[in-house]
Amino acid sequence: MSGVRLGVMLPTGGEHATPEAIVQVAQEAERAGLGSVWTYERLLRPTVPIAMGGEGGPVMDPPAAFATVYDPLEVLGHVAARTERIQLGTSVVDALFHNPVVLARRIATLDRLSGGRLLAGVGQGWMSQEFEAAGVSMKRRGAGFEEHLRAMRAVWGPDPVRFEGRFHRIPECEIGPKPVREDGPALLVGAASPAALERAARLGAGVSLVVFDWDQLAGMIAAYREAARTAGLPAGPVVVQVNGAVSAKPLDERTPLTGSAEQVAADLDRLDPLGVEHVFWAMPGAPEESVASIAPLLTR
Repeated sequence: MSGVRLGVMLPTGGEHATPEAIVQVAQEAERAGLGSVWTYERLLRPTVPIAMGGEGGPVMDPPAAFATVYDPLEVLGHVAARTERIQLGTSVVDALFHNPVVLARRIATLDRLSGGRLLAGVGQGWMSQEFEAAGVSMKRRGAGFEEHLRAMRAVWGPDPVRFEGRFHRIPECEIGPKPVREDGPALLVGAASPAALERAARLGAGVSLVVFDWDQLAGMIAAYREAARTAGLPAGPVVVQVNGAVSAKPLDERTPLTGSAEQVAADLDRLDPLGVEHVFWAMPGAPEESVASIAPLLTR
């Protein structure tokens, strides 16, 4: 049997996103014995077509679910108070839209309130309209994102805290609370390119990946682990997001980790050799009933 932990995205986006639905799904997932629940960040829904995933991606109308997305950290704080054991993940918070000191303190506070259950997934963001609304240049991506994470790591480290960078400066001070773990919360970097994989490895962070096909997934994980070896650092946790669902019946045509419970179970065995720790299913904008229905199927 596969040792990978299973999770589900909470219904935090779209017309079906309500406080009641969020708590219902989180508690059902915990009762079913799942390992994690997840949130994501979206600031707005543009009223014009966008390139999904950023420049070069397919141009399409933005999903309706983008119009209403609950704040990921606020949601997990609410869920932490209504659950006991299940891990709480973000995939991802767009770090560049936030001041690093403020974001680091919010993450540390949530980690403390949840008893160290947080899996802190962060990313650079990709939608130009969100960068414009946040007042942040897209040129901050890359080196600016790396500096942002280093500043957050400084906040999580021992006092006195001090950081000097190109974009951010933290004067010598004391900042708390600190995360439960001395080395900070489990940090994941959303990665979809060789540069992002190398950056995550160089920072000693894990990675959050979206699976499209098996060769693509295996190649990305191998590249990440090789980058970690080159940096002389241990590889962090690998989390895989599935943009699809588990169904009640087998599917003839399907993408990895979708289909019936039995088909998914067979697929899970392919994740163990890759060292994947968590896999979760994301259906943004889906009714809470359909999201909650995944829990018993995953238990099977």
